[in-house]
Amino acid sequence: MILYNYKEVIRNILFFPLRRRKIMTGNHNEIEKKLWIAADHLRANSKLRSHEYSVPVLGLLFLRFADHRFSAAEEKIKKQSGGKRRTVSRIDYQSEGVLYLPDKARFSYLLNLPEASDVGMAVNDAMKAVEVENTELKDILPKSYNRLEKDVLIALIRTLSDIPMDAEGDMFGLIYEYFLGKFAMSEAQRGGEFFTPTPIVKLIVEIIEPFHGRIYDPACGSGGMFVQSAKFIKHRKKSPSKEIMIYGQEKTDGTVKLCKMNLAVYGLSGDIRSGNTYYDDIHKSLGKFDFVMANPPFNVSGIDKEKIKDDKRFSYGIPRTDNGNYLWIQIFLNALNEKGRAGFVMANSAADARQSEFEIRKQIIEDGVVDVMVAVGSNFFYTVTLPVTLWFFDKGKNKTDKKNTVLFIDARNIYKQIDRAHREFTPEQIEFLANIVRMYRGEKIETTAGSTEMLKENFPDGKYQDVAGLCKVATVEEIKEQGYSLNPGRYVGVAEGKKEDFDFKEKLEGLNEELEKLNAEAVEIYKQISKNILILLNGI
Repeated sequence: MILYNYKEVIRNILFFPLRRRKIMTGNHNEIEKKLWIAADHLRANSKLRSHEYSVPVLGLLFLRFADHRFSAAEEKIKKQSGGKRRTVSRIDYQSEGVLYLPDKARFSYLLNLPEASDVGMAVNDAMKAVEVENTELKDILPKSYNRLEKDVLIALIRTLSDIPMDAEGDMFGLIYEYFLGKFAMSEAQRGGEFFTPTPIVKLIVEIIEPFHGRIYDPACGSGGMFVQSAKFIKHRKKSPSKEIMIYGQEKTDGTVKLCKMNLAVYGLSGDIRSGNTYYDDIHKSLGKFDFVMANPPFNVSGIDKEKIKDDKRFSYGIPRTDNGNYLWIQIFLNALNEKGRAGFVMANSAADARQSEFEIRKQIIEDGVVDVMVAVGSNFFYTVTLPVTLWFFDKGKNKTDKKNTVLFIDARNIYKQIDRAHREFTPEQIEFLANIVRMYRGEKIETTAGSTEMLKENFPDGKYQDVAGLCKVATVEEIKEQGYSLNPGRYVGVAEGKKEDFDFKEKLEGLNEELEKLNAEAVEIYKQISKNILILLNGI
C-alpha cells in the first residue's frame, strides 16, 4: 500500500527512540532538519510545485502549534478550576492568549480520521472552523488541501504529529521559521519576497532596540521583523502584546496571509494590509512610528513618478534615476516620529549613488539622522549573492552629542559559513556587533550569547574605540571629505598586519552592480540631453 511506504520513509527519517525528549531540549536543529527532510520528500512525491506546497505545509504547522498551545491552556484551566464543574468557553482560552479550537479543528481529530475519510475536505473544514472562532484570522488560513494527494496529506499530518507535545516554548516557532527559510531557499527569487534571513533581522532589532511603541514595516513579507521584535521584548521579561503595536504593508495578498499566520504562531496580531507602498500610504505613516524596520526590494525600476510627485513622504525629492532605492529610504525616514529609529537592508550601491540620489543622501547626512552603517558580506540572502549594507537612522540623536557623527562597522569578515553558497551570523557575532553600537551610545553591553571573548580581543578596556578593519566613528565633516559616501569600507580601513579578504567573484559582482547603476544614470542623462536639444531646436 502506498501510504505504508510513505510512513516507513518518514519513520526512517524521523526515528526518535526513548531519547526524544533529550534531543528536543538539547538540539532543536536536528528536529527541524529531520522534519524538513520528511516534508520535502513528500513534496517530491506529490504533483505540487514548491511554491504550491509551501503554504499548505505552513498551514498545517500553524494548526499543529495552535493545538499544542490549546492543549496546554486546557490543562491549566482544569487545574485552576480545582475539580469544580463549570462550563469552559472560548473566553477562557482567549484570556490565556491562545486561539480557540473547536473539536473538528484539533490536530488529534485529523490524525485519527478513518481511512475512508475525505482528509483534504476535513483539513479545509478545520481551517474554516478556526477562522469562525477567531475572527482576526478570517480568510487567512489555507483551504486548498484537497489538491494534495490523500496519501501525501495523511503522511504529512503524521509527520508533523511527531513534534512532541512537551516541546519547549519556542520550538514550534523555530520550526515554522526554519521551514519559512527553507521554502525561501527552494523557491529562489520568489522566496526573497517573503523572507529575510533571521540573523540579519536579529541584528537590526538588536541595534534599533524596539522596547516600546509603534513598529512599522512597509515591506513586511512574512513578518520576521515583528517576530524578532517580540522576542527581543520577551527576552527582557516583558509582554510583547503590551509593549508594541504592529503595522505592516505588503504588495501581495498571499504574503499578507503568510505574515498574519506567522504572527499568530507567536501569539501576536497586527494591522497588516495589502497595498503597493510606492503609491499607497495605507497607514498614514508620516511622523507616526517609533520604529521602522524593512528589507525592501532593491533597484526596482519602472516606478510611475508622476503618481508620487506630490507625495509628502518624498520630502527630499524624487530621484531622477529609474531606481526605487532612495524612495524606500525616504519612506523609512519620514515614517519616524521625532525620537524614532529605523533599521533596514539596502543595496551596497545606494551608499555611493550619484547624481540626484547623491543630493538626497547629502541632505539626510547633514540633517544628523544617520546613526549607524553596517557592511554585510556576500551570500547572506537566498535571492542575491551580493553584499548589502544595513542602514540605521535615529531622529532622536540630533539632540545629543552624536548629532554630527556616524558609526561605521565593517562586518564583511564576520560570518559563519553554512554551506558553499550561504553564510549567517551566529548569536555570538550578532551580540558582538550590537555591543559595538551599545558602547558607542554609552549603553550597557550584553554577554548572554557569549560575545565576551570577541569584546576582550577588540575592546580590552570595555569601552568603545575605533578598531582598524572593524569600526570607525566619523564626523559629518569627514563624511563630506569622502564625497558624502556612507560605505563603511571607506572609513574603517584594513586591520594592521592583516590582508584584506579579497574575493574576486564578490568584487566583480559588486563592480558589475555599480556598472549597471552608472549605465542607468547614463541613460537618464542621455534622455535629458536629448530633451534639451529638442527644446533648443524648437526655439530656433
